[in-house]
Amino acid sequence: MSRLILPKDYRSPLDLKQTEHGIKQIKDFFQQSLSSELRLRRVTAPLFVLSGQGINDDLSGWERPVAFPIKDLQEQRAEIVHSLAKWKRLTLAEYQIEAGYGIYTDMNAIRPDEELDNLHSLYVDQWDWEAVIEKEDRSVDFLQSVVRRIYGVLRQTEYVVYEQFGIKPSLPRDIYFIHSEELRQRYPHLSPKERENEITREYGAVFIMGIGGALADGSKHDMRAPDYDDWTTIGENGQQGLNGDIMIWNQVLGQAFELSSMGIRVDKEALLRQLELSDSMDRCQLYFHQRLLNGDIMIWNQVLGQAFELSS
Repeated sequence: MSRLILPKDYRSPLDLKQTEHGIKQIKDFFQQSLSSELRLRRVTAPLFVLSGQGINDDLSGWERPVAFPIKDLQEQRAEIVHSLAKWKRLTLAEYQIEAGYGIYTDMNAIRPDEELDNLHSLYVDQWDWEAVIEKEDRSVDFLQSVVRRIYGVLRQTEYVVYEQFGIKPSLPRDIYFIHSEELRQRYPHLSPKERENEITREYGAVFIMGIGGALADGSKHDMRAPDYDDWTTIGENGQQGLNGDIMIWNQVLGQAFELSSMGIRVDKEALLRQLELSDSMDRCQLYFHQRLLNGDIMIWNQVLGQAFELSS
């Protein structure tokens, strides 16, 4: 809890009842608007999945899941989900969703290794979504177009909050795009988190692209698991990575905070490349990875994983 920030003399503009009402209003409006904008249908998410199938997400690659044995399955172990990135790809295949459409769910998870602060807790309540895209849409331009549409929904939601509760809007009209390598070059002496703070303080809303791969100096802006985000494909901008994070400036905390981690999923080539870079080729034998490598799962757009979390 050492990272917890308690702003001096801060008072919430809403009481507890108003806050609970506001949370419901935001969830209802946002999920309806997002599903309409991206053509998503709601599905019910699992709280846990079986271990050893590669379906649960590793997040940064090292976090431990909460696990337990199931008596009626000969003590086979199950894991509380971290997020649903890979589960949703399997679900899209099962539902046979066509290109241009997708699914979303209101996911609950437990992350016992989370570093606790104002924005992160052990309990996670977030929207996860996944949509089918055409192969030619595996591009930076397409990724940015989706980010702009999502950001538009965020601004609409902010206006609804203003209308109902009088909280003044603060989001800028447009979201600013920058690659993590460009960010490193702009602030070479700062840490990745400090860079996020500086660029988000300046622009108010930023999408930082290319997260997970090595930068020019050999460092990484942040860690990503090798088997969902595509962080190695070279885009038309000449930089690697078809993923990124939506960052918003939090005026109360005086720092940037991540609303969404999203991007384009790995295809077969990117999966093999990233598993090798991560020394994780043994995952090729897992159920999820076998289905992707065998062509049973098509190419999807990614989740808003860790996205729009009420409590992350």
